Amino acid sequence: MNASFPPQHLAKKGYGKQMGTAPIRVGPSGVHGTGAFAARALPARTFLGFYEGRRYPAAQAAAMQWDGQLTYLAMLSSGEVIDGSDGGNATRFLNHSCDPNCEAFEDEDRAGRPVFRFQTLRAVAAGEELSVDYGLEADDGSTAADYPCRCGAANCRGTLLAPD
Repeated sequence: MNASFPPQHLAKKGYGKQMGTAPIRVGPSGVHGTGAFAARALPARTFLGFYEGRRYPAAQAAAMQWDGQLTYLAMLSSGEVIDGSDGGNATRFLNHSCDPNCEAFEDEDRAGRPVFRFQTLRAVAAGEELSVDYGLEADDGSTAADYPCRCGAANCRGTLLAPD
């Protein structure tokens, strides 16, 4: 079972406010396993960081057998895959919510290489769990029930998969 952030789900190129100290702390999550939390109060559009990890070219990523139990994979529009479990940072711990307080943007770094950047959608209180809507797309014919959501939001759609 493989799934990743689909490029068409991501917001258009955008830039948020940058702040001096690391805005994320990692800790136990009530949503799922480990989560990312606001280390301090964060205004809307605060830059949280780039999704980091080992990069695999599209052809190599397509040929690999990924562990379907717990993955930290993000697919860029180029087909390149970033594996946050290998050299990643705290952004890999942003859990899913159907009512997220953060968003992911596909952008380019200074060298023109595609990257994911995260920023807050709204003001976030210190200690609040940071979340994004994964909007996953299953690539193996699995169903929405194979990707259950535990976010607890009032508008929870019950799955990590993107709405039809």
